[in-house]
Amino acid sequence: MQEVTVELLTDLAPEVNTTNLLLDRVARGAQRPLFSVQRDGTWHDLSAGDFLIDVKRLAMVLINDGLQPGDKVAIISRTRYEWALAEEAVWFAGGVSVPIYETSSAFQVEWILRDSGARVVFAENHELRATVRQAAAQLGEPVRTHIFEGSDADDTTLIPSAGLHQLMVPADQIDEQLIESRRASMALKDVATMVYTSGTTGRPKGCNMTHSNFAMVAHNLAGNMLEVLGEERRTLMFLPLAHVLARAVQQTCIHGGSVIAHSSSMANLVEDMSAVKPGFLLAVPRVFEKIRTSALATAERGGKADLFLKAEQAAIEVSKIRDARSRGLKARMPLGLRARHAIFSKVLYPKLQAVFGGQCGYAISGASALNPDLAHFFRGAGIQLLEGYGLTETTAPATVNQASRNRVGTVGRPIPGTSIKIADDGEILVKGIGVFASYHNNPAATAEVFDEDGYFKTGDTGVLDDGGFLQVTGRKKELIVTAGGKNVSPGPLEEMVRAGRIVAQCVLAGEQRPFITAMMTLDPEELAVWAKAKGLGAMTLAEAAVDPAVIAEVQGYVDTANLTVSKAESIRKFVVLDEEFTEASGHLTNSLKLKRQSVLEEFEDRVDALYRK
Repeated sequence: MQEVTVELLTDLAPEVNTTNLLLDRVARGAQRPLFSVQRDGTWHDLSAGDFLIDVKRLAMVLINDGLQPGDKVAIISRTRYEWALAEEAVWFAGGVSVPIYETSSAFQVEWILRDSGARVVFAENHELRATVRQAAAQLGEPVRTHIFEGSDADDTTLIPSAGLHQLMVPADQIDEQLIESRRASMALKDVATMVYTSGTTGRPKGCNMTHSNFAMVAHNLAGNMLEVLGEERRTLMFLPLAHVLARAVQQTCIHGGSVIAHSSSMANLVEDMSAVKPGFLLAVPRVFEKIRTSALATAERGGKADLFLKAEQAAIEVSKIRDARSRGLKARMPLGLRARHAIFSKVLYPKLQAVFGGQCGYAISGASALNPDLAHFFRGAGIQLLEGYGLTETTAPATVNQASRNRVGTVGRPIPGTSIKIADDGEILVKGIGVFASYHNNPAATAEVFDEDGYFKTGDTGVLDDGGFLQVTGRKKELIVTAGGKNVSPGPLEEMVRAGRIVAQCVLAGEQRPFITAMMTLDPEELAVWAKAKGLGAMTLAEAAVDPAVIAEVQGYVDTANLTVSKAESIRKFVVLDEEFTEASGHLTNSLKLKRQSVLEEFEDRVDALYRK
């Protein structure tokens, strides 16, 4: 199969926008819970109606400050309730949200503010406000900040304002007519948010995502995932809301009737899941890997590692049999396996389910590839992992497995209103409701990623099976996706490290790994000059690769380069190789371009060693 299309479930009138998702939710039950918010260590439900009032109170602040329809407002914060509140208020004021990862450097923030034109920023706290302050100083223009925690009245560089909840106008000062005029000024075709994504080269590009992208995806994804979402079923959102995936799912939950809680720290995730008791989760594979590893470690400490591994194997085998049956294949369930699985379902699997709060039947996995055996393990243990696929440019979910149609090892079928096509060279092409409008101020880049039929070229390769399920097989582009789902463009960072005096080549690694590492080669000529100046004498490449002074020098280059990126993108470890990359060695092309894949394959053992240490 080379192409599959799933027809729309719901279409929308052109005059509506993303804010209608909230208004519809309120109309269905203003007093019913929409969010669960943690205050002083206790979780409290917040109704849809009360959330709408808070949104309007904050939207009035933006309007009173002079925000005009179409103006950009940036948000830099960890995932929390105030993030959702701020973005919704921006939309009700007629503005465009610009998310920024809270781990971003001032260098990155400055570029996003400059390129997007955002001059109003919601920052979580004083620390992030300081990052915005540095960016504003580089920008050379005033930037108004509103912070979620505390007060920044002592700020002299930026135009000051009070903390978020102190800032919001009283409910009786809401100008309902003005708010409605601003809210309704945006239509489906208008830009709702500008999401900056890592490219393979150069500066990050701003993706113009429309109200149609968010609203249409929310309506159609919710209809496609009814078994998962459930009416008033709770979920705990802990992925960064700066990522389009988390926000697309959040808007789907607003439309679909779910109750949303937020966890801002992975360190508190298990505790928060125990308190919130989510019925479903959105996560990246790394989360499930950590939970599985933690469960095994607990079993080892109790002397029950063998029992855990037997239970894990039974869960995997049962899930594989069920998966085969769902594909129409004959698969027999041995009585012994059935009996073992039944015992483990009473004794061990509930302990794993308890980690998720005890009520979690489903989890949607995205952002990076999910190990099939891990998916089988959790499904066999009672928690069905539903893998999906998408990019920033597709508002994240272009395909997803459904609870009743789940093929492990695939990323599912297209969501309604979406077509997936496999090009002659194997590239995955996407057309549909989630595909973005354009790259901001970059028509050349926009034209480059669409083919003559209007399909978005993902840069990934894949195949479609006979049921229209997509399997992603590789990447055409060099973008690295870590195990945590962070997209890292290697080129700019490698270039900065290569600017170091004695470095000849720098190659980043980290695909499906917990962090970024690098391999370095040295420039023999520059090495000799540098070593002499340092009074080190002559040294071979092999000697230099382990010399403490050389390692320290290279570390300095890495530290400098790391200042320009977030922690998740930074180089955590590196190894200096004792040879050169040359045309003769097969590592460079005739035009002296690096053969990246060749290097990664040949030196895979050196990369593996960095993660074992």
